[in-house]
Amino acid sequence: MSKKLNILAFAAHPDDAEISAAGTLLKAVAQGHKVGIIDLTQGELGSRGSRELRKKEAENASHVLGLSIRENLKLADGFFEHNEASLRAAIEMIRKYQPDIVLCNSPTDRHPDHGRASKLVSDACFYSGLVKIETTVDGVMQEKWRPRAVYQYIQDYYLKPDFVVDVTPFWNKKVEALKCFSSQFYDPQSAEPLTPISGEEFFDFLKGRALQMGRPAGFLLAEGFIADRIIGVDDLTLLL
Repeated sequence: MSKKLNILAFAAHPDDAEISAAGTLLKAVAQGHKVGIIDLTQGELGSRGSRELRKKEAENASHVLGLSIRENLKLADGFFEHNEASLRAAIEMIRKYQPDIVLCNSPTDRHPDHGRASKLVSDACFYSGLVKIETTVDGVMQEKWRPRAVYQYIQDYYLKPDFVVDVTPFWNKKVEALKCFSSQFYDPQSAEPLTPISGEEFFDFLKGRALQMGRPAGFLLAEGFIADRIIGVDDLTLLL
């Protein structure tokens, strides 16, 4: 059975992809595409929750999103490096699932891991297409594979998007997926430290950001992305 995916999202931490791109992933699944997430770390340095709890939360969110696969590379949260070992780990996933489109973290953001993860994954997508870089999984030599496009989802800091995706019909389902990460978000009964995403207002911020992204395109709610290269089209009428 083929493991090929249409879209593979990479995330520095469990919940990164859900916060910034869950609506887009839900929409892709509804359109019949095969979608997966690769988390680079287990989020073990997070002020709230634990790696065991976040693993369970990610599993629950994956079910809500309808993902075909989800894996965790178990790189060191906060300390993973842009080096050969990390690049090879990402390349193995790209070659394993042969995605047409890769989504990854914002190129610059409040959390240093996000920009570093973005660079790591973007570079891995390029190197994955080089035949002289050999990778083997379970004793089988992998074939080279380069995704057709890499798009970076916009996170905490506002960055002007190159394009936005209308996620209006999927907003409530996105919130359902986010609430699977209950350790990370607002809980008046929690005694854990407050974080920038655990305040009661955070979901209002997310919706406000989606309204901001959607308005210039004529959508109610949208998620924004940055392209690492110029996007070309061969049918002008497909651009609205």
